[in-house]
Amino acid sequence: MAVVTQPQFRGSAMPSEWKTGICDFCDDCGTCCYGFFCFPCLGCTIARDMDECCLCGLTMPMRSVYRTKYNIKGSLCTDFLYHQFCFVCSVCQLKRDIDKRKEEGTF
Repeated sequence: MAVVTQPQFRGSAMPSEWKTGICDFCDDCGTCCYGFFCFPCLGCTIARDMDECCLCGLTMPMRSVYRTKYNIKGSLCTDFLYHQFCFVCSVCQLKRDIDKRKEEGTF
């Protein structure tokens, strides 16, 4: 039996947005430089933040799991497209979002 629908958030919270846009490089230039110049290191940092294995690498499902956990608007299709065509940008967006949620105390 194939799964054809994405798991949905069952809480009472309204869907949210990403804390920064996909191309908001200037929101955190350090993260963007980290991503462009030492991408594997950024991947391990994100994996550690999410309690995942660093060896699994940054995959589209990791973005989807994060988006679902925080009830961020989007779909598997948009996650796939960002992963395929804007891979470094989408990973930097994920790290910026993690950092902003840590600052807010919601991570």
